[in-house]
Amino acid sequence: MTKARVYIDGQSGTTGLQIFERIGSRDDLKLMRIDEDKRHDIEERRKFLNSADIVFLCLPDDGAREAVSLVENPDVCIIDASTAHRTADGWTYGYPELSADQRDAIASSKRIANPGCHATGFISTTAPLVQAGIVPADYPLTCFSLTGYSGGGKRMIADYESDDRSAALDAPGIYGLSLSHKHLPEMQKVCGLAQPPVFLPVVDDYYKGMATTIMLHNRLLPGSPSAEDIQACLAEHYKGQRFVRVLPFGDHGPTLYANMLSGTNDLVIVVCGDSERTTVTALFDNLGKGASGAAVQNMNIVLGIDEATGLE
Repeated sequence: MTKARVYIDGQSGTTGLQIFERIGSRDDLKLMRIDEDKRHDIEERRKFLNSADIVFLCLPDDGAREAVSLVENPDVCIIDASTAHRTADGWTYGYPELSADQRDAIASSKRIANPGCHATGFISTTAPLVQAGIVPADYPLTCFSLTGYSGGGKRMIADYESDDRSAALDAPGIYGLSLSHKHLPEMQKVCGLAQPPVFLPVVDDYYKGMATTIMLHNRLLPGSPSAEDIQACLAEHYKGQRFVRVLPFGDHGPTLYANMLSGTNDLVIVVCGDSERTTVTALFDNLGKGASGAAVQNMNIVLGIDEATGLE
């Protein structure tokens, strides 16, 4: 069997390293590795980009746009982990569980935008509720999202793991205070919202794992559904999915920890509340289903193989 040729452009970044960790030992792939001293050489990159079957872009947004401009081979499938193309025309959003048709759309696409980590948590809970008519498109959504410090990349990891780090890093850090986080455009577009949510991300002193929560006033929703009704809607949407599942209503402990699913490609949704108020929390690994694990899952779908290959 011919092995799929795979190239990671940006192989030394956090996401690139995590993708390599997941696929580096697979015998069904041929991993193409550019020489370290040539990774900024445009012509050398062009050669690699055009000779691969699958290209992962693990670059800043401008670098990702430049890489796409270098691809002339129409058979190359690009999976972009940056923010650059998540709302761009002609790109398929890489969350296979979004709808009944999304997995097929990914399988046939040559341009796949890998979701953002916070966006994955928000979209996983919100999009199915909007699709079902439980949450109106103009509902005033609010969301907070806890993340481990690995989501900030090499510089933030170095800050948190430094021997002489700031004492401020011992406590949770609320950021994105301008309320214009870079994941908001995809959160709004993919969910079909009239306006973006009020969104606050929080980084804390643990390596990886996420807990993204939306909060709902049930009386403001059509038909005033209970928290249990909302859980049932989400459970139906994700029935039979490999990596996303919804806990039975009430089947959780008194505390949810954001690192509960670190080291996996799983995403678990927990619905809490009563007839008046509801919270919906997505628990997952920001480096797994929130980044590199999702990218590998999308590659597997494109290659027509078991999408869990290398992820379990």
